[in-house]
Amino acid sequence: MAFLADALSRVKPSATIAVSQKARDLKAKGRDVISLGAGEPDFDTPDNVKNAAIEAIRRGETKYPPVSGIPQLRDAVARKFKRENNLDYKPEQTIVGTGGKQILFNAFMATLNPGDEVIIPRPYWVSYPEMVAICGGTSVFAETSIDNGFTLTAAALEKVITPRTKWLVMNSPSNPSGAAYTEAELRALADVLLRHPHVWTLTDDMYEHLTYGDFVFRTIAEVEPALYERTLTMNGVSKAYAMTGWRIGYAAGPVALIKAMDMIQGQQTSGACTIAQWASVEALNGPQDFVHRNKGIFQARRDLVVSMLNQARGINCPTPEGAFYVYPSCAGLIGRKGPSGKTIATDEDFVTELLEAEGVAVVHGSAFGLGPNFRISYAASEQQLEEACMRIQRFTASLD
Repeated sequence: MAFLADALSRVKPSATIAVSQKARDLKAKGRDVISLGAGEPDFDTPDNVKNAAIEAIRRGETKYPPVSGIPQLRDAVARKFKRENNLDYKPEQTIVGTGGKQILFNAFMATLNPGDEVIIPRPYWVSYPEMVAICGGTSVFAETSIDNGFTLTAAALEKVITPRTKWLVMNSPSNPSGAAYTEAELRALADVLLRHPHVWTLTDDMYEHLTYGDFVFRTIAEVEPALYERTLTMNGVSKAYAMTGWRIGYAAGPVALIKAMDMIQGQQTSGACTIAQWASVEALNGPQDFVHRNKGIFQARRDLVVSMLNQARGINCPTPEGAFYVYPSCAGLIGRKGPSGKTIATDEDFVTELLEAEGVAVVHGSAFGLGPNFRISYAASEQQLEEACMRIQRFTASLD
């Protein structure tokens, strides 16, 4: 009898974590490495949020919290959804977890049976299909392309829906592509979903506040209220408020689903860290100038990276609407020889050669289900980004 669970054979390690670790290992050996693989802001958490946590500690808010979150945070979440998304949720329709990952995991665990299908558009965040696999479901991938900005079309969605489909996972703005859905694009997808009442939508809006230019963020239950009763709207404080290490995600949806997720969480981690929850109350209810200021910084970085990458031989980099990633194609370089003499046959070969030759760590696109591409996080200083892009330009020019 094997000791480890069979379910582990269906799960791959996180490529993004692996790239970050490889960069750390090379740095420890003295290599000059610029790591652009991490998916977190390089800013510090705002002082008002940190002070709220300190005050909570001093007040003695250090006991076990309710499983679904402290009442003050669940209330703040409900008010956030009303204020920013025009969605009416009562606090009992909300749940707080240890990061967005736990929200997603609990939703899948609470709903998936063997044979149930989850539609995931490519390219996707690396953890979606692995979570589905652990929870006994089957991932079904819907195709997008660089030509339509990596957004799912109504026709592509219709093509993959079957009687076994339970969830559609939406992520706007997207990790890894930065693509975000306009109201018209969401409307077209909603029209498909209205024809298939057995399909629920899990919308991961973690990058909601990081959209650029005149783009207007919308979420699908806002665009089509008839989908409200079969949508779980997920968000968190990690990206907008630079609170990745505080580990707070939240969601709102139908009470029956929230209660099922609460039951699983109660036997798993119970409530998320009380101190982090009080900090998150301040993040959601307090001043939002931090968010608006950082949007401008990220937009300038995006524009710099897109411009410089499009000047590199063989690279095609679309301009994303949001998040802090670009997802350029390296198709023009497949078949060329790297400095080591190895032929670049895949995007994984490309990023490996780039790291070895120039000390720039990025993540290969095939890890996100669509290549030959690579993902760059521009959550780094302009100086670092400019140097990294110059190295990429030098690397692509050196390929035979």
